[in-house]
Amino acid sequence: MAIVKGTFVMTGSFGNASFYTMRGSDKVIVRTKGGASKSKIKNSPQFAALRKQQKEWSGCAKFGSVTRYAFGGLHRLADYNITPVLNGIGKKLMKLDTESEIGKRYLRLSTYKGALEGFNLNRNYPLNTVLRILPGVRLDSDKFEVEIFIPRINTTIDLLNVQKLPFFRLIVSLGIVSDLAFNADINDYVAIVPQVHGISEVQTGKWHSTQTIVEAHSIKAAFSPDDIEGNTNEITLLACLAVEFGNVGFTGEPVEVKYAGSARVIAVG
Repeated sequence: MAIVKGTFVMTGSFGNASFYTMRGSDKVIVRTKGGASKSKIKNSPQFAALRKQQKEWSGCAKFGSVTRYAFGGLHRLADYNITPVLNGIGKKLMKLDTESEIGKRYLRLSTYKGALEGFNLNRNYPLNTVLRILPGVRLDSDKFEVEIFIPRINTTIDLLNVQKLPFFRLIVSLGIVSDLAFNADINDYVAIVPQVHGISEVQTGKWHSTQTIVEAHSIKAAFSPDDIEGNTNEITLLACLAVEFGNVGFTGEPVEVKYAGSARVIAVG
């Protein structure tokens, strides 16, 4: 893979090369075409090991996709493509299974919950640089609830309003991710607790002026007991905190501005 720099910028296909861009980068990526045919990779004994790796990668991709949705829609605030990064974390988790054979290894986030703690959805302006406070967190894994305690915010010193927008709000989400296992019957990876895999609860705070003082308060997100089914030993709770900025909408009410904000996994349980 090569990167085109300078004034020569193009996308699409040209000869044996494909040119494309990626969100979060101002460069044009070049990838050459070719390689073994799909049929050969699928059937040839020569690619047996590759097929096992591909099968595991499909499980990692499922982990990354569902984890993104377990953030409760806060991936909309990300300033880079977080899905490949989550996929990569899934692959590292899968490699930690040293007992199962390659191609059938488990992906157990519940055993290594620290893998996502502190995960930032933003690289240019992480949450702790945009919201300069130290929130408290109470995550109750037995009751499936999180409460985040927000100290007093003086927007003049505690809020980095990069786009100089007039409004902001705080959002708390609580999501669930199940461990994944290989299912030989369907020759694919599945969630061990599919009933709750990827579900989330979101509490969105009210809009505030970006030129004000917001008194200390707390925001709670919780699941109803009816929402939780299956073996809770093989699931992981992901609590996220986000700040989102808004502008004056058509009706005069505040509306969110795309990509204006920052989010972070603040607790894992």
